[in-house]
Amino acid sequence: MKRDFKLPDVGEGLTEAEIVRWHVAVGDTVKVNQIVVEIETAKAVVELPSPYEGEVAAILAAEGETVDVGRVIITVDDATEEALTESLVPEEPQKREPVLVGYGVKQGPSKRRARKGHAGSGAPAPAPAPEKPAPVQPAPAPARPGSNGSAHRVAVLAKPPVRKLAKDLGVDLADVAPTGPNGSITRDDVLAAQVAPVVPLVVEEQELIPVRGVRKATAAAMVASAFTAPHVTEFLQVDVTETMNAVRRLREQPDFAGVKVSPLLLVAKALVTAMKRHPHANSTWTDEAIILKKSVNLGIAAATERGLIVPNVKDAQALSLVDLARALNDLTDRARAGKCTPAEMSGGTVTITNVGVFGIDAGTPILNPGESAILAFGQIRDMPWVVDGQIAVRKVTTLALSFDHRVIDGELGSYVLRDIGAMLEDPLRMLAWA
Repeated sequence: MKRDFKLPDVGEGLTEAEIVRWHVAVGDTVKVNQIVVEIETAKAVVELPSPYEGEVAAILAAEGETVDVGRVIITVDDATEEALTESLVPEEPQKREPVLVGYGVKQGPSKRRARKGHAGSGAPAPAPAPEKPAPVQPAPAPARPGSNGSAHRVAVLAKPPVRKLAKDLGVDLADVAPTGPNGSITRDDVLAAQVAPVVPLVVEEQELIPVRGVRKATAAAMVASAFTAPHVTEFLQVDVTETMNAVRRLREQPDFAGVKVSPLLLVAKALVTAMKRHPHANSTWTDEAIILKKSVNLGIAAATERGLIVPNVKDAQALSLVDLARALNDLTDRARAGKCTPAEMSGGTVTITNVGVFGIDAGTPILNPGESAILAFGQIRDMPWVVDGQIAVRKVTTLALSFDHRVIDGELGSYVLRDIGAMLEDPLRMLAWA
């Protein structure tokens, strides 16, 4: 019995996914819950297990193809049930049995697979074409008259880009001496024949990158956010010298052994603490009401080969500093490996993006849909700073907070950013306010 496995909705309301890699081929034997394919949704790369056991009869979606949810992507043949069925039902030799789209019409006992390249056509494979005669080499181009007033013009051999170049430079191809194969005119021939010196044209090389998966979803989300939520961005320069000292001391603590500790950890803790101090900032706008969120689900923007993704740490406000560090490290590593689950990619309330790792001071980040704020953390560098009336060299960074002005007005946004800066200037405040 043939069992069809349809592409499931592995997230919340997903409509399509891209086939990344098949782990099985036609003819392989699979077991229940064996991973058969990797797919990329708008949120993450997900491994799909087989719900059936048997032999792979057909694979109906190619790697790199985008497939709608609900479409059959693989068929598994339960050989035991099929053998029992065939022993009970007499064979009908004249019956044409329809099979899956892309594999033609099954006639007789032949099990020959469809020719590669015709999958998805829905028609039988064409009959073999007759052998083609050996190619005939073109004869050399006839001698070309010069610009001596000859009335006879000979057809020229030149590729379209060369013809366009000649047209742009005002060069008559009939007057160009060819040096290319079979008497064809090359780009260099045209340049050599021009009357007046002209700056050579640059032929631009292009590469087409399909927009799909994570990158496509991110683009759609950012466009929707930018043109839906009225963004406001505020900036604050902060002396983080004491934060850097705290990071150094935390790295020496036994509780943080084997855990990556960076300034981002304390910036994340300060952001979570500020959102708890100002709960109205941790909310979502709807046309009916503003929804206040009890949990701070902290999103971390991660750059991956498939595009920018933002998984989030659930209930970040309830985690100790060392647990928050472990959660951030684990989430970032799995995000870059494409292993985040759809649940980790949804439900965020506020996001932090570390643009400082790219040597950037500040920016105006765009909100993730459904969130009210996003904090950009710039690079930390030595700068002159006034300390107790004296100029000193200090570790300074720039914070940029973008927020949805429908939810957070200028006063509330300023309070949030001010508190984050105060905690980074003096990490003891973080302990007092957490």
